[in-house]
Amino acid sequence: MLREVFVSFVLTVFKGARSLRTLGVFAAGTLIFTLCLSAAEEKTPGSADKVTQPAANSSASCLECHSDHTLSMRKQKRAISLFIDQAKLNKSVHSSLECADCHEGFDGESVPHKKPMAVVDCASCHENMSKKHVFHANLGSLVGSEVKAPACVTCHGAHEVVKVRSAEFAFSAKRQTEGCGQCHEGAAKQFIESAHGHALAKGAADAPICLSCHQKPITNRNAPALASVELKLAQADLCESCHVKKASVSSQMVRGTNFVSAFDQSVHGAALHAGKAGSANCIDCHGAHEMNRAIVAGARINKQNQPGTCAKCHEKVVSEYNSSVHAVALRKGNIDSPVCTDCHGEHEIKAHTDSASPVFARNVAKQVCASCHASLKLTQKYGMSSHSFQTFSDSFHGLAVRGGSVEVVNCASCHSVHAIRSHLDPASTVHKSNLVHTCGQCHPGANTRFTVGEVHVSTEATVAGDKKDKNGDVIRMVATIYVWMIVVVVGGMFVHNALDFFKKIRRKLAIQKGTIEEEHVAHRLYLRMTAHERSQHAVLVISFVLLVLTGFMLRYPEAWWVAAIRNVSGRAFEWRGIIHRIAGVVMLTGGVWHVSYLAFTKPGRSLFFALLPRKRDLTDPWNVLRYNLGLASTKPEFPRFSYIEKSEYWALVWGTLLMGITGAILWFDNTSMNYFTKLGFDISRTIHFYEAILATLAIVVWHFYFVIFNPDVYPMNLAWLTGRMSEREMLEEHPLELKRLMDEEAKKAEASSSSVPKVPDGDGPSPKGGA
Repeated sequence: MLREVFVSFVLTVFKGARSLRTLGVFAAGTLIFTLCLSAAEEKTPGSADKVTQPAANSSASCLECHSDHTLSMRKQKRAISLFIDQAKLNKSVHSSLECADCHEGFDGESVPHKKPMAVVDCASCHENMSKKHVFHANLGSLVGSEVKAPACVTCHGAHEVVKVRSAEFAFSAKRQTEGCGQCHEGAAKQFIESAHGHALAKGAADAPICLSCHQKPITNRNAPALASVELKLAQADLCESCHVKKASVSSQMVRGTNFVSAFDQSVHGAALHAGKAGSANCIDCHGAHEMNRAIVAGARINKQNQPGTCAKCHEKVVSEYNSSVHAVALRKGNIDSPVCTDCHGEHEIKAHTDSASPVFARNVAKQVCASCHASLKLTQKYGMSSHSFQTFSDSFHGLAVRGGSVEVVNCASCHSVHAIRSHLDPASTVHKSNLVHTCGQCHPGANTRFTVGEVHVSTEATVAGDKKDKNGDVIRMVATIYVWMIVVVVGGMFVHNALDFFKKIRRKLAIQKGTIEEEHVAHRLYLRMTAHERSQHAVLVISFVLLVLTGFMLRYPEAWWVAAIRNVSGRAFEWRGIIHRIAGVVMLTGGVWHVSYLAFTKPGRSLFFALLPRKRDLTDPWNVLRYNLGLASTKPEFPRFSYIEKSEYWALVWGTLLMGITGAILWFDNTSMNYFTKLGFDISRTIHFYEAILATLAIVVWHFYFVIFNPDVYPMNLAWLTGRMSEREMLEEHPLELKRLMDEEAKKAEASSSSVPKVPDGDGPSPKGGA
């Protein structure tokens, strides 16, 4: 073939030559070239054919056609280029292979190729592709099928295959999002805008790429080996593998690793572990590719989007929430308005029946509602009542919650759980027209008088002068009167006793120094309290102490001594109420017993007349004050009962009647509110509380001083146990009574001696003193 071309070329030159000299030189050269060519052909016959014609099925033979840029074919009315770039082919990892190694079935004679062409099967060399490509698990099964799914060439290329770890690889770390995005355009776009995508764009070392998550079979929702529950749990573990277990990632989290790992103990995590596939995991809330921080407007967990995210599972609940005052405020752009996670938590969400949950009945008021409604900043910002939580906390309902009551009423009991509306909204459960029904759920038989008065009312709030309490004037007046009464009465008692104490101490010191000679008295005992009276006193002491303890347990549930009692039993609050009522009944029964004793027994009548106020009971306190201040040399001499015992006795009578009446009103709340209204109930509650304080302080400051801390009787006056007082005690405290008893004793002795017959001196019995 080369010879024919050469001969043709020579003839052309000869025809175009312009001089003989030129022709001679060219002829000589041609002759030499011809001789050399002939010699070469004689030595290696057929060698010219091997050089000029590539072997069949070789890459070179394929490229004779496929190196043409214009080579193409039509498939489904579409032009497809068949050009192969030899430079890229030589750089590929398959450069050592011939075309026929992959494109099987050619016989070297059919040009163009026989139809249909055999599909390249990469699996003939690359085994177990599904294990290495778990993100396309069915990759190996698609060879020869008509299913539109990614094949090897989709990602690795056809002839320009480069090493996977090469920077030029279309799916290298820096180019992976773009590469995957060629097919997964939507997912790639979401990822780029996500927190993960932003971290990757900033060059963060631990920023995830597509295969960080999809390289594992758990991310394949079509994975046949995993059930839906197992898949969700595995996905949660995948998220935790970075956000909990990888220190470089978890250290950047504001709330720490416990915040994320709390999901496993949450109601969602527990449900998944229990086999409930419908429960949510990380992806259900945060999204698969678009996960972002809550501050980002488009994030699923952004405050504006949070209800919609929860609605995927809790549609009915969110529907109720959407009608609430909170949702209305949120739609208006109020980001301070609460959404689901503000009340229930985020990863650590627990069931409302779990005592550790913020929405548990005993926790919801303090841990949820108070976070906004007790916040000075928020209440001032939005003009809300600042005392709503405090007044609830101080109400019986609130105190019951704080005290650990098993059955409690909280904010949601009245205001509803999710569909919370303004009290001005006719559809609200706390609107005036609906209060009877709302209250009637716990208070059967509630009528319209039941709702007369403010719901949120507190003695503390009203004493502080909270003008937002419309009906607080009456309660404020009652509370203020009692506060001043306590200050004046108890303060006066304290001053009185302090002066008495120091006067008696100085007298004792003077006796020790010998400056005062103590009067000698006989060792005799005198009856002070009969066995009947001591029994009544014991009943009074026991019932009073129980009433004080169980009453203040309710009012001060967080006190250290109350906490100690509550730690003994989880039902302490329930028993507290029962014991308080029993003690109240016992005290009132003891009062009836005492009245009967006064009316129907001779000692009782004598006791009553001795306790009646006298004119001297008004002057004796002044004379005692003059004596204690050193303005008088002698103190008044008291009869059987001084103004000290009388004031205490009649205060006890008054307090018992008042506490009994108000206690009954509080006990039978349904009936009392139906008759006396809610306002009347609150007034009774205020009186009951402050009267209890006054009575308790009076006992401690007044009674305990005279029977325990009084220097003349310390460490205790034993009359309440033995019923008797010594002659010295009588001389110090009741000299007139002592004189009366001694006179009576003398008269009895004289009468006894006059009735005995006279006998010689020394033979008759001698008279004895009173015992």
